[in-house]
Amino acid sequence: MGNPYDKANELARELKESEEFTTLRNLHNEVNNDEVAKRMLDNFRKVQMELQQKQMQGEQISEEEIQSAQKQFELVQQHDVISKLMEEEQRMSQMVGELNKIITEPLEELYGVDQEG
Repeated sequence: MGNPYDKANELARELKESEEFTTLRNLHNEVNNDEVAKRMLDNFRKVQMELQQKQMQGEQISEEEIQSAQKQFELVQQHDVISKLMEEEQRMSQMVGELNKIITEPLEELYGVDQEG
């Protein structure tokens, strides 16, 4: 009998050794070692978090805040390394989402979660 925890740890190791993860880690280090890039990214993430929190609390987000966030986004998008990092994060997130879907499939079959009306 296989142990799901062993398999999960094995999967984590595989993920760590994957090309996607290596690329992501390298870009992450590159941004962290560049003071300006790090500050830009930190600011962007802070703004993002604040807006998300407001949304979750049902607070109104002003047009000004939206424009400010949009400007921040354009700024980080123009930064070569940061935009690459964000692209890789997106790819990694997609991969983890797909893996999660595969892992939870037996439960969805059992409970019929994915059957829409």
